[in-house]
Amino acid sequence: MANIPLSSSELGNLWQAYQEKSMILHVLERFTKNSNDRETNAVMNSVKKIETRNINVIETTFRNEGVAIPVAFTGKDIDINAPRLFDDNFHLMFIRMLSKILIGLYGLHSGMSYREDVYNIYKDFTSDIQTTYNKTTQCLLKKGVLARPPGVPMPDKVEFIQNTSYTSSGLNPLKKKRVLNTVEIGLVYQALEANITGRQLMTGFAQVAENPEVKQYLQRGAKLAEKVITVMSGLLLESDLQAPSTWTGNITDSTISPFSDKVMMYITNLLSMFGMGSNAVGAGFSFRGDLPLKMGRIMVNTYDFAKDGGKILIKNGWMEEPPQAIDRTKLSNGQGN
Repeated sequence: MANIPLSSSELGNLWQAYQEKSMILHVLERFTKNSNDRETNAVMNSVKKIETRNINVIETTFRNEGVAIPVAFTGKDIDINAPRLFDDNFHLMFIRMLSKILIGLYGLHSGMSYREDVYNIYKDFTSDIQTTYNKTTQCLLKKGVLARPPGVPMPDKVEFIQNTSYTSSGLNPLKKKRVLNTVEIGLVYQALEANITGRQLMTGFAQVAENPEVKQYLQRGAKLAEKVITVMSGLLLESDLQAPSTWTGNITDSTISPFSDKVMMYITNLLSMFGMGSNAVGAGFSFRGDLPLKMGRIMVNTYDFAKDGGKILIKNGWMEEPPQAIDRTKLSNGQGN
């Protein structure tokens, strides 16, 4: 494979993975600085070790291919001496949420890989991030701070849908909606869980952001997450299912940011992209007619939010440009690429 150059998709995906891992490593450096819980700290240090190894794999690949190493994030993007912003339970929640995002991304990226060595990189990344997800999940469950999706009776026979009203249910406000099935419950619950964590995250970030425009944007993000929580909780309650608690760890009273505005905006943008993808999947796999409509509206609002976030990143010079194709028009006009 040494003589086969990276394809555009392989280069772009590795570039994106480098950005993500650079961010994670700097966030973990802050999280482990003043952790008060030995078990949480052990999990975080384990993740740091894994991600340090993995980012080195990408750097080696780039050097072998003659690719410039991205700037991504540096020590300037964290204040190692700042007071802690979140407690240990939220640190675990945050890494768990990132793991869920990256499990999906690495699955997508492996399916876009043609060189065997690149495919194997994502194979290893996927295994590692699944391990991280499981460690954080089990640690949170052990602590008793992670709610599980609601239970339903186990089916003792197979049934088939008998009426087309099954899929149109929820569209007529004058008719009673059918209860959610387990596929729909899972999709609704995951959206709810992600937005509970996201709201807490953006509330904390807004508390310490230095740039007034960034602060206002993060406050807007927290309100958007709150609206999604209300919608998704209502869907569960309509089917007599208990929505999870909105508590996912504490925010301290610190107003000194441990992270640069650039890091906080990048994380928020990453969560927004994940939210749009999750709502698209939720809309596509929901059988009840009102669910795709509700998730579609959320997706539009999330898209608008993400688009405005991108503008802030660009305006402040925080968005690194991915590798791109040659602009033949510029070359033909003697302008260079």
